[in-house]
Amino acid sequence: MWLTRASGILLHPTSLPGGTLGGDARRFVDWLARAGQTWWQVLPLGPPDAFGSPYQPRSAFAGWGGLLERPRAHVSQAEISSFRERHRYWAEGWAAFAGVDALADQVRFEREWLELRAYAAERGVRLLGDVPIYAGAESADIVSHPTLFRVGEVAGAPPDLLGPEGQLWGNPLYDWQVMRRDGYRWWIERLRRTFELVDAARIDHFRGFVSYWAVRAGARTARDGRWRGGPGRRLFDALLTELGDLPLVAENLGVITPPVERLRRSLGLPGMHVLQFGFWGSARNPHRLQNHEENALVYTGTHDLDTALGWWRSLSREDRHASGLDPHEPHWSLIELASSSRARLAIIPLQDALGLGREARMNVPGQVRGNWRWRFGSRDLTPRLADRLRELTERNGRLG
Repeated sequence: MWLTRASGILLHPTSLPGGTLGGDARRFVDWLARAGQTWWQVLPLGPPDAFGSPYQPRSAFAGWGGLLERPRAHVSQAEISSFRERHRYWAEGWAAFAGVDALADQVRFEREWLELRAYAAERGVRLLGDVPIYAGAESADIVSHPTLFRVGEVAGAPPDLLGPEGQLWGNPLYDWQVMRRDGYRWWIERLRRTFELVDAARIDHFRGFVSYWAVRAGARTARDGRWRGGPGRRLFDALLTELGDLPLVAENLGVITPPVERLRRSLGLPGMHVLQFGFWGSARNPHRLQNHEENALVYTGTHDLDTALGWWRSLSREDRHASGLDPHEPHWSLIELASSSRARLAIIPLQDALGLGREARMNVPGQVRGNWRWRFGSRDLTPRLADRLRELTERNGRLG
């Protein structure tokens, strides 16, 4: 079992003080180690779209050159040739799409990222990645493998707690019948690449493998979409056969049906509980603390939600009182609840550990502009905060 009782911090590398790898990333790892944190969770590492969204990557395989500490570091022709040979499935397509220096940038990215991964491992910190379920709307994947994608409909999510109009993502949808005939090779190679870079990964929008929301291309909202059937267990059997054990987390938020949970449990994949969703609703609400599963991750909030403090400030006076959270430090109260959960892994967005408000929110679903910009300050990660987090982590039996 790769998932043991532990805790970690959610922080995308773009939110480091300088927005790149290198010294800032190593100092963050050092702080995590002092704080007793076993996991550093990141968002997708691919080249983002023009608005900075890592969930609309320009490649499902390539790393983003914008994260490089040394973007002009020397790369030999031998290194490029070796990279091209090791990544034959996608490297040529990416080079044709992204230009002359594309593979040299991938060599630089792999060099810096694997250096960081080794540095973290030496200090007892593992990396938890994130796999968007869909390819980007304007990506090398669409150009290189056009037959794997449907036309006439795009991806989204139906109306739910995050929006009355649903979420219109606009990503191309897979032609699962074509992928099945190909033995799901695109997915196999995608996850093979993922596990070269991280120790485990969260698959975004897991429910889309059972059924997914398809919206007519050109629609203005996702409200009038319809459900279509996904590949189900067949895809994962192909992945297991080729790759062996899959250290994956299933993002099971939103409209989750019994077939989705049956697939997740049959694969032994941990799901997610989010405490911001856990104070109201029915007694069976899976996000309520008493309903948490052990084989799960618990979050105070996610990158798509307001920070804990911003969420608290948005509540009515009655709801604040009913929550039972400490009004002087509601964000820390939420962190304490997460740490006390029976879920094996507790993940805290760094914004919540720092006690920051709405100004530090990472993403507002349905809003294209103004997201993915937050960075913490170089003096924010104090020894005092690390020690406080370590004491909480140890008290709840989460020291890795």
